[in-house]
Amino acid sequence: MLFSEIVSKLSDNIQAHSLTPNPEVNPEITGVAAIDEATNGTITYVEGAKFASLVNSTDASALILPLDEKLHTQATERGIAWLATPEPRLLFAQAIALFYQPYQPTPEIHPSAVIDPTAKIGNDVYIGAHVVISPGAEIGNGVIIHPNVVIYPDAKIGDRTTLHANCTIHERTQIGADCVIHSGAVIGAEGFGFVPTRTGWLKMEQSGYTVLEDGVEIGCNSAVDRPAVGETRIGKNTKIDNLVQIGHGCQIGSGCAIAGQAGMAGGVKVGNRVILAGQSGIANQVTIGDGAIASAQTGIHSDVAPGEIVSGSPAIPHKLYLKVSAVYSRLPDIYQTFKQLQRQLRKN
Repeated sequence: MLFSEIVSKLSDNIQAHSLTPNPEVNPEITGVAAIDEATNGTITYVEGAKFASLVNSTDASALILPLDEKLHTQATERGIAWLATPEPRLLFAQAIALFYQPYQPTPEIHPSAVIDPTAKIGNDVYIGAHVVISPGAEIGNGVIIHPNVVIYPDAKIGDRTTLHANCTIHERTQIGADCVIHSGAVIGAEGFGFVPTRTGWLKMEQSGYTVLEDGVEIGCNSAVDRPAVGETRIGKNTKIDNLVQIGHGCQIGSGCAIAGQAGMAGGVKVGNRVILAGQSGIANQVTIGDGAIASAQTGIHSDVAPGEIVSGSPAIPHKLYLKVSAVYSRLPDIYQTFKQLQRQLRKN
């Protein structure tokens, strides 16, 4: 694909490009790459002036650059085609899609699939080998169900949703349209509900529902539990990484991003556009406000206000956490100073 074709296809988000002053620099682009691994024939991106030195060393044939004239000049002087946008990483994601599309199987039902006669199957559905679809389940149009998926009774899968191999959808789970459930994920399994008695733990049956709204993605080996009553709900377009635990009765808003090994106990309420970094943990019944951010390994034990950034365990405001972290490495010296002061006071 010529560079000019890429410019044409991505023109909605491009504010400038090198073809205007240098139309003769129009290389053939055969793929995409990271800037430090780019080779001749690839296109890559630079997010800001911090990476300016890589523009002088990359072997890429084309660059996606921010709106920085110095970077444009650097690329031009090296004879590298470039295009400029306010959001280089976003445009790079769109460029990847020009060269790669995920495997899309042809609609069919494998003869080894076990489908209950009461299940409803939509049009243009792919059902792979050894899939099990239980009584009362409903599968929408254009759904892709890869091998070994198990769908329990009365579950509902929305149009164009993809269920990757070996994921499990438990009873009465409701999954919206255009969702992606990755391998090994378990949606709608029993929440961790046990009541202590004098003779041991009494199991509280988990009779509630799990609801995933449209556009939700769940990573590999993550779990979203159903509650004893009511529902666990994940809002529209929320993205959840691998190895994430969503406890029973949690309410997660739309447009959130939850990174790997994060976990939340039951009854947590997460607002819209919240970001939870890796290994962050949220205690029972905590509320996280819209637009809040928790950095990696944050332990959240109390409510977080909308827009607040928190770090540490227990969580504190991020700016305070940075100050505390700066002091942490100096603690041995501070302690020695303290001991010297103690000795001096005893002498006096």
